[in-house]
Amino acid sequence: MLADEASLSRLAALAQRGDRQAYAAMLTACRSWLLRYYRRKVAPEVIEDLVQETLLSVHRKLASYDPGRPLMPWLAAIARYRFIDHLRCAYRSAGEAELDDDTTDGHDQAVIARLSLDRLFEALPDAQQRAIELVKIEGLSISEASVSTGQSESLVKVNIHRGLRRLAALIERL
Repeated sequence: MLADEASLSRLAALAQRGDRQAYAAMLTACRSWLLRYYRRKVAPEVIEDLVQETLLSVHRKLASYDPGRPLMPWLAAIARYRFIDHLRCAYRSAGEAELDDDTTDGHDQAVIARLSLDRLFEALPDAQQRAIELVKIEGLSISEASVSTGQSESLVKVNIHRGLRRLAALIERL
């Protein structure tokens, strides 16, 4: 089930009030989105676990959702935090073994690169970080990122430009 933003927000509001059918429909739609989201980020054998962990987080945090706001950015934030937790666990596991260029495989290098990128992103304002994440890393179009963030397409472009410029300056100082 691919639901639009308004339908998902309505389902979440109903679920908050105890509507079991709305809750089940919301989780089904969230699960579909999460499968697509994680498919681009992690190995296939990890996807289902991450989806389930994220749905548990959605369940735990549903009371904190503001029905007056779009659901997708809220869900995307939860998914991103679960993904970062996954990367941290993988990084810790990789850290137990000696990490040098000769012994790291492609997956380990990707995890280390992602953690480094997350550290750099901490220096960016949230709007710039989110715009870069959606367009440059996840591969969304400017218009899709605009819908996801609630920003105009022009503002998404500006945030990407400024964020990349700031990241370049940070890297040059290193």
